[in-house]
Formats: sequence, C-alpha cells, structure tokens
Amino acid sequence: MSLPEFLILRHGETEWNREGRLQGRLDSKLTATGRMHAQRQNAILQEFGVSGWAWCSSPQGRAMTTAQIAAQELSAEIVPDVRLQEIDVGSWTGLRRDEIAEQVPHLFETEGLAWYNHAPDGEGLLALERRAKAFLDEMTWPTVIVTHGITSRVLRCLAQGLPAEAFDTVGGGQGVVYHIRNYESRLLS
Repeated sequence: MSLPEFLILRHGETEWNREGRLQGRLDSKLTATGRMHAQRQNAILQEFGVSGWAWCSSPQGRAMTTAQIAAQELSAEIVPDVRLQEIDVGSWTGLRRDEIAEQVPHLFETEGLAWYNHAPDGEGLLALERRAKAFLDEMTWPTVIVTHGITSRVLRCLAQGLPAEAFDTVGGGQGVVYHIRNYESRLLS
C-alpha cells in the first residue's frame, strides 16, 4: 500500500479517560487537560506546517472538539468520517478496565491490549482493521487525521506494513501527534 504522508492525532483527555472508563462509541467531554492537549497539538501542527493538507476526523464529539482546537488558525476544513470512530467495545462501554478484569480475568493474564478483541457485542479488531484500511485506501493527499487510541494504533500499524494485531506494540498516549511517511511513524513533540 502506497500512502501519502499523514499526521494522526489522538483526541485530548476526556472525563471518562480520567476515570479509566472505556468510551467506545459513547462520548464524554474533554477535560481542561484535554483542551490543553489539543492546544499543544495545534502548536505542533503550526510548527510542522500543514498548509494545503486535508483534514479528517472521527465524528465523535471528543475527536471533533480536539480537531477544532487543533485546527485553529490553520484554515482547515474538517471532514467527519465514521471510519475513524473508536472501536466499539459493546457491553464493556462505560466500564473501567478493572471492572472488566473482574468479569474475565483470564484476558488480562498477559501484557497487551488483545482483550479489546473479546468485548461482548463489540466490533472486534478485524472489523476495525477493515474500516481503517478502507479509509487509508482512499487517502490521496497529505492528511491530518484526528481519531482515538485504538483506531490510531491500527491505522499506524497498517501504514507501517505491520499486522493490525501488533497494535499494542506501537506507541499511544493522550493528545499526541504522529507523523507517518514512507512506512515509518515518528512521534512529534
């Protein structure tokens, strides 16, 4: 897969992030720290230079709010795309990780994030991989992408030629900006 370069931003901290709750397809508002994350992303983007780049965001509130703050003074038209939504965690939505571990402790006996693939009534990694690949396949221009933690990881895996199952081996973080070019990912700060 040959891709134009792109920048991928994870939304800033939310109230549920602070509480350790899985949001999936639901939403909670950005905290004051989350707004500062987005302002920092804006400074990174201004320094990097994204004039003429396309902008796409998950339509979920936490991502769109982050995108709007990160795009200030950058003349960006933000296009929402449902393929950039966070992985649906089904019945686990709103639960904390420790609450899930009480229900299914065997999923947490090893390190990693593979437990996301076992959410009852959830989307699963294969479905997320398909929609992420469909998004990347249609990308023809340098693009700023604003999305979520797991979706960002899967997109970056695909762009680096890694299997989506390696999503727990690539970096994460709240309010971050990754630059992807020529199958390589670099955290900008």
